[in-house]
Amino acid sequence: MTRRAAFKQADLTRALRGAQAAGLEPRGCKINPTTGEIEMQFGMDTGSRNSFDQLMGAK
Repeated sequence: MTRRAAFKQADLTRALRGAQAAGLEPRGCKINPTTGEIEMQFGMDTGSRNSFDQLMGAK
């Protein structure tokens, strides 16, 4: 017997579009495959920059 999926791609798409409509900037998400819980992170990416990034003008 197969198990029903805990979430659908449409669920994630709906969550992302809702966040963008609210003026938030999604930067990542995690999905728990057993419960279907979607956890989203918002804001600017605070990744590390190195000297090459600065030379190339990366923001």
